[in-house]
Amino acid sequence: MQVIRGILNFKPHHRGAVVTMGNFDGVHRGHQAVLGRVRQKADELGVPSMLICFEPQPKEFFDHFNAPARLTRFREKVELLEAHGVDFVLCFKFNEAFRTTPAERTVELITDTIAPSALFVGDDFRFGHERRGDFNMLQAAGEKAGFPVRNLHTLSEDEVRVSSSRIRELLAAGSFDEAETLLGHPYSIMGHVVYGRQLGRTLGAPTANVQIKRYRAPIDGVYAVEIEGLSRPLQGVANLGLRPTLNEITPRPILEVHIFGFDDDIYGRCVKTVFRHKIREEIKFAGLEELKTAIVQDVKDAKNYFAA
Repeated sequence: MQVIRGILNFKPHHRGAVVTMGNFDGVHRGHQAVLGRVRQKADELGVPSMLICFEPQPKEFFDHFNAPARLTRFREKVELLEAHGVDFVLCFKFNEAFRTTPAERTVELITDTIAPSALFVGDDFRFGHERRGDFNMLQAAGEKAGFPVRNLHTLSEDEVRVSSSRIRELLAAGSFDEAETLLGHPYSIMGHVVYGRQLGRTLGAPTANVQIKRYRAPIDGVYAVEIEGLSRPLQGVANLGLRPTLNEITPRPILEVHIFGFDDDIYGRCVKTVFRHKIREEIKFAGLEELKTAIVQDVKDAKNYFAA
């Protein structure tokens, strides 16, 4: 799969794909149903499939601190999209210039430059300056340009709409099995292992510090986790949060993973932390000794979870 960064990197051989548009955060089962239709149509026509998305996501541009926490970082989303048959991801930088682009100009960009063989969007899809563009505008443009614009319908599971918002609610409640049902895959965070303060060693539980940069996860607390991307699948306990006991000024969450029975040097390695069970909330303890006692119990609780 190829990621195309901006229209300046869009080449003639990218034209003619079957296209869909949206954030596709989490690439959940609703998204997967859409991608299945896109892939089916692309195979029928003998052309590639393409997703058009935006970075940052529009809600993050308008209000970064109050925007919904992401289910997937961009790299994770790209991997999931590739697994579900997407050939091209055309990613636009969402900035002030893009925000103020008239809807009519966006339609021209789609019809004249991208020139899809077919376009799949939701009937509530809005775009362009002040969200003046809609499904009807795209459908009319498609009829004029000679490609169909199809409406996407929402997928439901047990009469509950499959949505990123619902999945965030389940994750925050620690309902990982239910979240996995809607996602179609376990919730995980991928990142490189970086050097930290190595405080975990003094507390009896050395940890791998997983770099998540600007990512704000939809969860926080202590979890039983599985670790993928090393020599074999491993188990451990992870803390995701701001480490309040250490009295540090931490502007963004830190993911620390203690891997059971494992002490190899993995600095620089990319690992996937799969969250399986919530053990407790993140707590500000009176001091390091109290924190150390809690970590011992966290390790025990995580091992008991996996044993059961």
